Amino acid sequence: MTAVRTDLHQNALAGLIDQGVPVVVLSTHLDDAVLSCGALMTYALSRTSVTVVTFFTESGQAPYTRSARRYLRQAGGRDADAVFQRRRDQDRAALEALGITCLHAGLTEALFRRRPANLNRSRLTHVYPFYRAHATSGRIVTADAGMLREVREIIHRVAGSGTNLVLAPLGVGGHVDRILVRTAAQSSGAPVAYYRDFPGNRRDPAAEAFIYRHDLVETRWPEPAEAKATLIRTYESQAGKRFRGAGHALAPEVFFSAARPAATASSAWWR
Repeated sequence: MTAVRTDLHQNALAGLIDQGVPVVVLSTHLDDAVLSCGALMTYALSRTSVTVVTFFTESGQAPYTRSARRYLRQAGGRDADAVFQRRRDQDRAALEALGITCLHAGLTEALFRRRPANLNRSRLTHVYPFYRAHATSGRIVTADAGMLREVREIIHRVAGSGTNLVLAPLGVGGHVDRILVRTAAQSSGAPVAYYRDFPGNRRDPAAEAFIYRHDLVETRWPEPAEAKATLIRTYESQAGKRFRGAGHALAPEVFFSAARPAATASSAWWR
């Protein structure tokens, strides 16, 4: 596999933002946009509108799988509804205080999703019962086809009309929710560029294959300002667990888009 091409001479995304093209960030979970695109978003705010659409913002009903219970313990509680409510509140507080439009789609996160009754022919009632074997497998199972359609429809409603810079997850790590959003964005008809998901410091052959297959060009965003660090600290329920000591969260953000000759607001070059 050849090396990823890098756009060293011109930051195409900055060019579009400077022209006032609205930015729509497709965030899989409640902190993904800030961790992966926080520096870009803070730059864009003084130049255009920024909308963050977060898809998987809800838990399901008990009983939970072992992996889901472990997640809740790490998040600091046993009550899934309370955990997710706290995270939604923090997300709105962080984004809306800056003037970012914050939309929560209200879909159920992978570890809590159950199979539709008409497709449940096994003893396993959950779509992705085990974190490593299922939720981070990178594979969307047949029972989740309806979720894929729902995500695609949301993207179409929010970003399918007009000129927008749509940023979708690359899917680093293979979390099925990220792959769902990436797949739906790719087939939604909206022009899309992809951000390297946090933590993006690990090698992911599947993500690299996606970049190579679609001949995407890498753009590195400049070193983030203190504004991103401040934004990250707003997520109190996560800061002590996932963010502490994670200096790579403040490393330059990385984006991938199709090659194009010049940044013009009228050309959907990143499709």
